[in-house]
Amino acid sequence: MAHRTVHSVVGFYAAWTLVVLLILFSIVPETRAWTIDHYQAIAFAVDPTAARAYAYGQSHFDTTGLADYDLPLALSYFEKAAAIDPTYPYLYHELARINFLEGNYDLALAQINFQISLHGDSEPNSYYVRGLIEGYMGQYAAAADDYSYFLQFDPKDWAAMNDDAWVLLKADRFEDAVALTDRGLALEPQNPWLLNSNATALYELGEYRSALTQAQKAETAVSGLTDAQWSHAYPGNDPAIAGQGLESFKQAVADNVHSIEVAIASSTVQ
Repeated sequence: MAHRTVHSVVGFYAAWTLVVLLILFSIVPETRAWTIDHYQAIAFAVDPTAARAYAYGQSHFDTTGLADYDLPLALSYFEKAAAIDPTYPYLYHELARINFLEGNYDLALAQINFQISLHGDSEPNSYYVRGLIEGYMGQYAAAADDYSYFLQFDPKDWAAMNDDAWVLLKADRFEDAVALTDRGLALEPQNPWLLNSNATALYELGEYRSALTQAQKAETAVSGLTDAQWSHAYPGNDPAIAGQGLESFKQAVADNVHSIEVAIASSTVQ
């Protein structure tokens, strides 16, 4: 009876604290992040379920949500969810994504392999994530296989096509990269990522004129990109670096145009 009484008192004060935090959130916008973090901490303490921990982790990992982007806090909640229910859908998928972003590739690969062992084809996005991790680890053949497998489930996913083309280029499979990016461009003719990858593949095949045409199209397309569009193309990345990421992409496209122009000039002189 005494235990129930203590629990009831804790629940009563927690409920009132949550009400106060909600009021604070509504009338003092500057406290938004602090309020959300404390609300979630108290709510999880009162109701510590895997679903709640996963939802809170997502809220700090999803750049479109109410909560602020906070990778360590997202990781903390996902780990709490794993301690409660390691089989929770997409849980180890998200853990792998975070460790990938943190550069912990071996751990990320182990986590995504565990995710696939649990859920397999029911959560095919995990093959995409594994391909990304393998690509950064230099395992290009395995990465290409995983991207190809994922594209069977979502054959119109341009980002997967572009990432697949990236590992194909790394593996010197230039003709395959051209064919794949051509397929993507048939769906999205003005996509700057696909145009740039297509140009690179054509350049590697010595088709400089065609490569320049595609690279120049990429340069035009990328000039109209916004920070929000860059963030959408790289989910899970800190939105605060979107401007920097976009500028880096624009510079990479410009460098590609220059390299192709130099190759054309050199071949003309010869």
